Amino acid sequence: MAELGYVGLGVMGAAVVRRLLGAGHDVTVWNRTREKAEPLLADGARWADTPRAVAESSEIVFTMVTNADAVRAVNEGDDGLLAGLGSDRLYVEMSTASPAYTRALAEQVAATGAELLDSPISGTSITVDQGKASLMVGGSEEAFERARPVLEAIGPRVIYVGPSGAAVTMKIAINLSLAVQMLAFSEGLLLAEKSGIPREKAVEVMLASVIASPMVTYRGPLVLGHPDDVWFDCRMMQKDMNLALELGRQLEVPLPTTAVTNQLLSAANGMGIGTRDFAVLFDVLASMAGLETDILAGATV
Repeated sequence: MAELGYVGLGVMGAAVVRRLLGAGHDVTVWNRTREKAEPLLADGARWADTPRAVAESSEIVFTMVTNADAVRAVNEGDDGLLAGLGSDRLYVEMSTASPAYTRALAEQVAATGAELLDSPISGTSITVDQGKASLMVGGSEEAFERARPVLEAIGPRVIYVGPSGAAVTMKIAINLSLAVQMLAFSEGLLLAEKSGIPREKAVEVMLASVIASPMVTYRGPLVLGHPDDVWFDCRMMQKDMNLALELGRQLEVPLPTTAVTNQLLSAANGMGIGTRDFAVLFDVLASMAGLETDILAGATV
């Protein structure tokens, strides 16, 4: 069993820590607000007062925070995570930042004598809890093999992608597809509904059809209600879509459906529902089609 550290206890981060504790690892945690850590402390995690203290007590330390600015915030300064790293430590960065930033962070980590792996998760907190999530890993193959037994405690499918930044690139490619799938599902559903087929029946049929990917299976029912189910909100998804569009410009890859979907995420924010799960792409499109939904009825701009 390894001495592990974890910084960032949002919905996904907390799910990962539960998996690590369940596998018998010792886990020291830190979060900007201690309140989110309390359930994990009750399950056996240990609290540290700073990210630096987490790194100092851990063979492998993880971060999962909102964006590159948040990664910088937990890394820099006398109490930052980088100050607590040293020789033979591993740092696994699970946030979704830009590949360029991830490669720059890898250089900073190397200067401390440690190694960085970027390892975002494909899945929701539910798939993590169920042990069905998959992980992508970028960095050196040697560091990957060292971390692999711990990563397999988080999810059974752990795939080495390539050098530093490769895994977060793959994560961006996957996430743009999630939002585009949700928009396509919504288009078909609204076409059926405005033809006279009840929304509930159309969802039932679509989830029994060949289009029922894991994403559609999880999020499809959200169009029928469940406004409090927020696995990945519009603002977080739009952050990843913007990363994808920037990569597309750099690599000269056209991303037309990503661009359109991103505009509808902007509309969701403008309509006052941007803090909802990105499944509200359905509600945005429903509004354009002249249909009301429960979420839109309660929205405040």
